[in-house]
Amino acid sequence: MQILDGRALSKKIEDQVAQEVKNLKSTCGCTPGLAVILVGQDPASAAYVNMKKKACDRVGFYSITHDMPETISQEAIEKTIVMLNNDTNVDGILIQLPLPEHIDTTKLLELVAPEKDVDGFHPYNVGRLVTNLDGFVPCTPLGVMELLREYNIDVKGKNCVVVGASNIVGKPMAALLLNADATVEICHIFTDDLKKHTLNADVVLCGVGVINLITADMVKDDVVIIDIGVSRTKEGKLVGDVDFENVSKKSSYITPSPGGVGPMTIAMLLSNTLKAAKINAQKLSESKES
Repeated sequence: MQILDGRALSKKIEDQVAQEVKNLKSTCGCTPGLAVILVGQDPASAAYVNMKKKACDRVGFYSITHDMPETISQEAIEKTIVMLNNDTNVDGILIQLPLPEHIDTTKLLELVAPEKDVDGFHPYNVGRLVTNLDGFVPCTPLGVMELLREYNIDVKGKNCVVVGASNIVGKPMAALLLNADATVEICHIFTDDLKKHTLNADVVLCGVGVINLITADMVKDDVVIIDIGVSRTKEGKLVGDVDFENVSKKSSYITPSPGGVGPMTIAMLLSNTLKAAKINAQKLSESKES
């Protein structure tokens, strides 16, 4: 059994991004910029945004967080997004989810300019992902693919079971695997007999936030386990969706939780924002030449 070390790989990616930021600043004077919209004071969301801010600082990004009260109106958030769409200092816009119930999340995500949609949630980028065209891909599934690549785990022709069908993780994860020529099954809350599906899987990828959902009797020997879920036990300990202690004994590769997919999510956010900044820098250069 080998651990898929997301912390180590995310540090490697951060170092690469930081170097490219230096190159970008020296060649065109451009500094990648990320704006985050945080509504309310959900502790998990606030902590996650703080981690993103620290990561931006480490690689040399310009970053700004728009803290908004829980009671803010839809219109006020929309005005902020339009302002950020028009701000040349901002290359990427991130709306921290979930949002309060009175807010139309879909409308806000659609309002973000696709070229600044570094979370990959805009329908334009979703469509490009599904059709295997270049665009912005949601950070968590993109991080999973980077982990698989780093450890030379080829999913071509493999049976991959994705547990969870969210727009943020499950669906884009399945699309990326399909684009990599894997045979993909998606299981979800209405799937009858989850074990029947996972037992045949060469790779199990689970991201639903249910502690110990995947147990040792549900997987075959030498399975690759990607644990995307994050939950907190009654004792306050962070754990994933997989019974790590027992499932790891049957696995060829497995991600820990925490320390596996989580750090890769932030690393991919940095990578996506750098990508957006490079595209904008290229456009700026071309406009000056013309």
